[in-house]
Amino acid sequence: MHDVLECQGTWDVDDRFSLPILNELVANAEVEHDTVESTNVYYDTPDHDLRAQGILLRRCDGDDVTGWQLKVPDSDGGTELHWILSDQPPAELTALLAGVTLGKQIAGFAKVHTVRERYRIHPPNGRSLLVELDDDRVRASVAERLLAWREIEVDSDADGRRVAKRLAGRLRAAGARPSRHRSKLARISPPEPAPGGMARGARALADYVNAQIDQVVAGDIGLRRGQDPIHDTRVATRRLRSTLRVFGKCFKPLDGVATNELDGELKWFAGLLGEVRDCQVQLRRFSEALDDMPDELVLGPVRSRIRNDLQAAELPARTRVSEAMESGRYLALLTVLRSWRTQPPIEHDIATKALVRRARRARRKADRRLAAALVTEDDAMLHRARKAAKRARYAAELCRPLGKGAVRKIKYYKKIQSLLGDHQDTVVATEALWRMTLAAGTTLGENGFSYGILYAREQQLARQSRHDVRQFAEAVAR
Repeated sequence: MHDVLECQGTWDVDDRFSLPILNELVANAEVEHDTVESTNVYYDTPDHDLRAQGILLRRCDGDDVTGWQLKVPDSDGGTELHWILSDQPPAELTALLAGVTLGKQIAGFAKVHTVRERYRIHPPNGRSLLVELDDDRVRASVAERLLAWREIEVDSDADGRRVAKRLAGRLRAAGARPSRHRSKLARISPPEPAPGGMARGARALADYVNAQIDQVVAGDIGLRRGQDPIHDTRVATRRLRSTLRVFGKCFKPLDGVATNELDGELKWFAGLLGEVRDCQVQLRRFSEALDDMPDELVLGPVRSRIRNDLQAAELPARTRVSEAMESGRYLALLTVLRSWRTQPPIEHDIATKALVRRARRARRKADRRLAAALVTEDDAMLHRARKAAKRARYAAELCRPLGKGAVRKIKYYKKIQSLLGDHQDTVVATEALWRMTLAAGTTLGENGFSYGILYAREQQLARQSRHDVRQFAEAVAR
């Protein structure tokens, strides 16, 4: 059985330090001891682009792990990928990181050799692992610097946390000191540059922008891995564009790139992602509608036409995304985002009041557009109202750490966005169904009957969406 351990602390000790007696931590404990040796070479670009995105790449050669190891942060805590050992990074690995490295070469910048005395503490039955103590003697080289130290790391499973806490007390009593470094690499790396002197408002703005940039980069890696982070990546680009529009005057040009230029490039890439996403949404939408229809009303190869027509649109759309990601234009976009990630072009003295004031303007604009759209019930105006509601929601999300009331505003505009999004989906769906109806009506063995039923269903859903958003807005106003 594989034991899942969590780090309970790292301790700095000197060569004279003596470990406490480990088999006294648990009555009749069994202590298993062995020695393992490893050499890790860490890789990055000259500008440390991987590190800036929290990505770790190393070449491992040791008793426990051998090969290339890539750790990529994500919403689930991180993904770890492996390749067999080779002298140079595998081509598949470098291709995966093309969007992060921005075309720069990656090379080893640090080497860490560790001799580990590993102690595993088992309860009397010996069937599980409570605590692991690793006594590491480390030698490292970074450029011309040579370093050597000794450290102790304590890991445990859920059942061993009390034992680990007891062990921590004994380590402290014996002279061990809690380490200030979260990893061996952090100990030997120069401190990460961090913009200092930011007011609270500026810090909130920078954190929100950086979170979206991180999601775009994660989406880039996911797409290159053959995954499907289309939706999350598109949402991140939308949040960035919304932030640039609502809080645009809080930014300053960086390397000659103005916020409106970045907005245009984000719009370009989001549009390519949207072509893929729309096909996915419509295929799911029509499939669910057909599942609800009586079989006798589904005349002809309706499912296959819907699937084939939408896939015929999706596949070239995916190709356009892939081609775009290999283009100089896309690389230039990521280069700007990378520079914004490490050097946010934000006025450092932005006060909380300034952000709250701009978020309030976004809400007022969204309210005006919604009111006007509900009067005319024009599809284009309802779509504009939806986009304004989205910007108001994202602005409220950004302001959430700054004060009270943001959660209620986020929920309100998220609901408006959702209801108007349902309506926009019907607009896209009816256009697609109209094209399918025309094609089926002129194809032998097919007819437009079932598509007409689906078309009528979408019109009914559109009316219901307009009614629902009106009712919701009026209820909140009361």
